[in-house]
Amino acid sequence: MVNLANRVPYASQKGDPTPSRADIEMTKEIIKAGKRLGIAVHDHIIVGLKGYASMKGLLLI
Repeated sequence: MVNLANRVPYASQKGDPTPSRADIEMTKEIIKAGKRLGIAVHDHIIVGLKGYASMKGLLLI
């Protein structure tokens, strides 16, 4: 048995790490695809010039 998990890093093009609606929807699709493959996604972290945002920390996933 193999246990796979992943965190999704992303560098913001605009420098603002606040997740957009598109970021949130894309993350939900990645989570769905991961479930089908048996891969858990624990977080999606967006890195920008002003810091970072964790979708898990923001309770978005």
